[in-house]
This record gives sequence, structure tokens and C-alpha cells, in this order.
Amino acid sequence: MGKNYVDIEDDRGETLRYRKHVNGRGLIANGAKVHASAVVEAGAYIEPGVQIAAGAHVGRGVWIENDVVIGPKAEIAPHAHIGAGARVGAGAKIGIRTYVGENALVAGGSLIGDDQTIAAGERVATDRRGLRLAA
Repeated sequence: MGKNYVDIEDDRGETLRYRKHVNGRGLIANGAKVHASAVVEAGAYIEPGVQIAAGAHVGRGVWIENDVVIGPKAEIAPHAHIGAGARVGAGAKIGIRTYVGENALVAGGSLIGDDQTIAAGERVATDRRGLRLAA
């Protein structure tokens, strides 16, 4: 039986330890909190300080940077990138290869399509069809 963690050296030469999440085998850094009912697929990286709520789903190849909060039942599609300090509300859906910038906010229930970019600090709310609502 293999070990349940991986050590990875960062750009500064420091070693970070990631454990494999029970649901999906994605890599969770020490200091991140992922609810047991959340799914983090293999190939996803969750950095320190991240909080992922119950029922959330993080696809393969997703990178979630430091101090991000993912709300309950949010869905992050494969190969998306969530910047440091961003917030993704309950039930929001982030599309494939979409980038959510640092400290951005995606409101609960929003639908962000594939290959989109949410700028750093931007606040986004959409209806169920993905049409942006007035701020």
C-alpha cells in the first residue's frame, strides 16, 4: 500500500506536504480544510489556507491557491485556476480552464462558462444561464 502524502518543493526551495483527499485523491496541502463530503479529483492541488465546504466538487487538474474559500455544493470544472484569496459562493459553477483572479468574488449560484477570466478583485454574479447581473 502506497503512502497517503506527497512532498513537493516550491519555488523558494521549501518543501510542502500534500495529503491525498479521501474522495478523489486530489492533493491537499497542510493547513487547508476540505470537508469530508467534498470531492477533490486526482491531479488537483489545494494550497494552504484553502477552505472547501460540504458537497463541493473540484475537478482534475484544478489549482486552488492560498486562502481561497469554496462554498457548499460549488463545482470547479477541470483545469480551472482559482487565485489567492478568491471566494466562490455556494452552488456556483466554474467552467473548464477558467481563471478566477486573486481576491475575486463569484456569487453563490453563479454560472461561469468555460475558458473565462475573472479579473483580480472583480465581483461577479450571474443568473442560471450564465448572464451577468448588474452589480
